[in-house]
Amino acid sequence: MSLIGNFGFPVAVSIYLLVRLEGKLETLTESIHSLSEALLRR
Repeated sequence: MSLIGNFGFPVAVSIYLLVRLEGKLETLTESIHSLSEALLRR
């Protein structure tokens, strides 16, 4: 039972943060791509 308590919570928090971070990284990637296209058009 203590094994679940010691490792279950950190794993759950890590998975939650990775899922949230994935969306922000996708947005950042799209923004960088848009910026590079805008700079190439100049």
